[in-house]
Amino acid sequence: MVKLTMIARVTDGLPLAEGLDDGRDVKDAEMYKQQVKALFKNLASGHNDASRMSIETGPYIFHYIIEGRVCYLTMCDRSYPKKLAFQYLEDLKSEFERVNGAQTETAARPYAFIKFDTFIQKTKKLYQDTRTQRNIAKLNDELYEVHQIMTRNVQEVLGVGEKLDQVSQMSSRLTSESRIYADKARDLNRQALIRKWAPVAIVLGVVFLLFWIKTKLW
Repeated sequence: MVKLTMIARVTDGLPLAEGLDDGRDVKDAEMYKQQVKALFKNLASGHNDASRMSIETGPYIFHYIIEGRVCYLTMCDRSYPKKLAFQYLEDLKSEFERVNGAQTETAARPYAFIKFDTFIQKTKKLYQDTRTQRNIAKLNDELYEVHQIMTRNVQEVLGVGEKLDQVSQMSSRLTSESRIYADKARDLNRQALIRKWAPVAIVLGVVFLLFWIKTKLW
């Protein structure tokens, strides 16, 4: 069964819509929603470039598609047919693009299209029972294939993003420390030059002063 549905803008991870009644029968629903938000953050950071993917998480599996810089994601039971999950997302995508497509780039607040929940709930009901004639026909549709869509584990997907963030932070820190080291090295070199040539400069100064005094007296 379809458990959660969320739609977000890929460029910045801004949530645009979700199923308001979703997750009521899901234990730890809030944890899974946080995982979805982390996935959206990864997508916004460019850590995952697949336009279609399935991601295993506990007893469930996330399926998402990306079209027009918008990510459409659903969480289903692992036993729910992958083909139906992606056709469900395709239906959401077609309607969302038709109704809200022109405004997605300019949306400035989270859940700007929350009214789309009405269509989400109506469409979800059509896909809940896999034994209906309608859904059996969709499962038998040979023109829509999902075998090549990659399946990964949520820890693997989120871990890649975290590791890349850590590498980026480490690189920035090393660059900053290198600059500090270079500045300190320049200061030490300057001080060494001063210690080396200061006595010579003082001697020359004294010699020049004595020579000047001598010329004045004579």
